[in-house]
Amino acid sequence: MSNNSSFIGSKIRGLRETKNLSVEEIAERSGLTVEQINSIENDVNLPSLGPLIKIARALGVRLGTFMDDSDALGPIVTRAKDCEADSSISFSNGAVDARKHMEYHPLAQQKAGRHMEPFVIDINPEDSPEFQLSAHEGEEFIYVMQGEVEIVYGKETYNLKEGDSIFYDSIVKHHVHGAPGKSAKILAVVYIPF
Repeated sequence: MSNNSSFIGSKIRGLRETKNLSVEEIAERSGLTVEQINSIENDVNLPSLGPLIKIARALGVRLGTFMDDSDALGPIVTRAKDCEADSSISFSNGAVDARKHMEYHPLAQQKAGRHMEPFVIDINPEDSPEFQLSAHEGEEFIYVMQGEVEIVYGKETYNLKEGDSIFYDSIVKHHVHGAPGKSAKILAVVYIPF
């Protein structure tokens, strides 16, 4: 499996063009700006999951459509070796400095018709994280496998350590990042109604 961040933008553009939608129409439907859509389609800046989910909804597709290699109907087995660094999707979370602080390792990208997106996510350390909260339809479950993370959820901040988990409604503005200066590895499952 190769690094998928290099073709997510072209997949979005291809889907948009197939549906005869303009960048302006997708921006209006998703609540994002034309500049954001152009930046994503040109692989200049891949956003966090929130904006990608909004684009998927605007296009009438599952989030997984942007990451699919093929569609299998039966069970999908992902081996540990398939979750290595060279098989990740990197999103910069915050267009201000286009940082890449999270590496997403998709666990079921070949599964057809799925509504859940499972990932193992490596979170790189940051001394003073700067982030923007995002919201989207659905639910998220996070289990901390290693390290320590902070989840900003609405007006609250939750600190989770190895073995801790959280389940929340994604419609509330939120952000997941490592505790200041700490790295982490999490299992995240994102459910998106379609």
